[in-house]
Amino acid sequence: MSGNDGCKKFDTILLEAVDEAFSSLGEVAKASIYFHLEFKFIIPKQDIPYRLDDFSDALEQIFGVAAKHLEILIMKKLHEKISCFYEWNGPNWLVPDLTFMQYAELMRVHFENKGESVKLEVWVDAEEKQKQQA
Repeated sequence: MSGNDGCKKFDTILLEAVDEAFSSLGEVAKASIYFHLEFKFIIPKQDIPYRLDDFSDALEQIFGVAAKHLEILIMKKLHEKISCFYEWNGPNWLVPDLTFMQYAELMRVHFENKGESVKLEVWVDAEEKQKQQA
């Protein structure tokens, strides 16, 4: 299987996770969200995997701060589908603060590199690190 085939497969899984998360709000709400995404934000359903940043911004404009809860639900659905185990090996004071887009890309890398270790680097500027340690 080529890298593009793996990418298409991941994109399909991501769209299934989005669809399941939207379905949890009800079928009418799901249809309304897809309608707004396509006609107000010009993000057709099939383009979501390629425009995650725009997708995330659109959800925030539609739902406000509640969009984060929907993104978390999408991440949970994606996590279930990928069956990924992740263990944080960093210091306890530093908890990774992944955005929806970063998480989706991390899952894509995990999916496309099955069986291989994937390293995740988290950068914190020195001033923020001092605040967290204080």
